[in-house]
Amino acid sequence: MLIQMKVEGLLFDPRSGMYILLLKEIDGTQTLPIWIGKPEADSIALALGKVATPRPLTHDLMKNILRALDIEVSRVVVTDIIDNTYYAILYLVDGDRELAIDSRPSDAVALALRVNAPIFVDDGILERRHTDELEEWLRNLKPEDFGNIM
Repeated sequence: MLIQMKVEGLLFDPRSGMYILLLKEIDGTQTLPIWIGKPEADSIALALGKVATPRPLTHDLMKNILRALDIEVSRVVVTDIIDNTYYAILYLVDGDRELAIDSRPSDAVALALRVNAPIFVDDGILERRHTDELEEWLRNLKPEDFGNIM
């Protein structure tokens, strides 16, 4: 079963030096943290802030190409986790056919935010993730951990 999520925010993990994309269930309380790099976090932050850049960045370029080809992103699905690596699929609609395109979750989310496509997570992932580690990490957060990523 798929669970619809929204981007709850971006956090900085000082232990790993990476950013955490935090997805939250729209009609519930479940969350899914996905560790991502700074460039991906920056792209998501720009989309969340609706910041227009003077020239299109990679995900803006993808949006522009899809629009020019009259292809719609119908949804993004985080499908699996293997060895602590998440996998996602972009579902594109071209006329009457649907295409499933392999993607990193961070790229899929960055594009979904730009085209207002829904984001889903396979419920099996939420069952398998290590909630204890996340909850402990969240309990130990300090205000400075929410630093500005831009």
